[in-house]
Amino acid sequence: EEQLVESGGGLVQAGGSLRLSCVVSGLTIEDYAIGWFRQVPGKEREGVSCFSDSDDMIYYSESVKGRFTISSDNAKNTVYLQMNSLKPEDTATYYCAAQYGRPSLGNWHVPMRYDYWGQGTQVTVSS
Repeated sequence: EEQLVESGGGLVQAGGSLRLSCVVSGLTIEDYAIGWFRQVPGKEREGVSCFSDSDDMIYYSESVKGRFTISSDNAKNTVYLQMNSLKPEDTATYYCAAQYGRPSLGNWHVPMRYDYWGQGTQVTVSS
């Protein structure tokens, strides 16, 4: 059974850091692109970053570029999102998701392209 489980969320002050983890089971990172998304109530789910191991591509949204870093540990089938210089506007529920194949610059951030989703982890940044 395919499963993605996020962890690492929490409450942090502005300027602080958190590292989110996405443990993937039932599928392999080498075959799937793993994306991080976030959502606040009443707003659409927003693509934050994506890692595609098969073509060694990484994507970031403009809002997090330079502050967030996505990485993977294939031996652990885990993808991380290191979040530095956090801002109150980063407050959201963060989800990881898996998409079979290779996304592109034009579609990595589209939620409907992803096949499997985790349950989410809450990140709250206080001012």
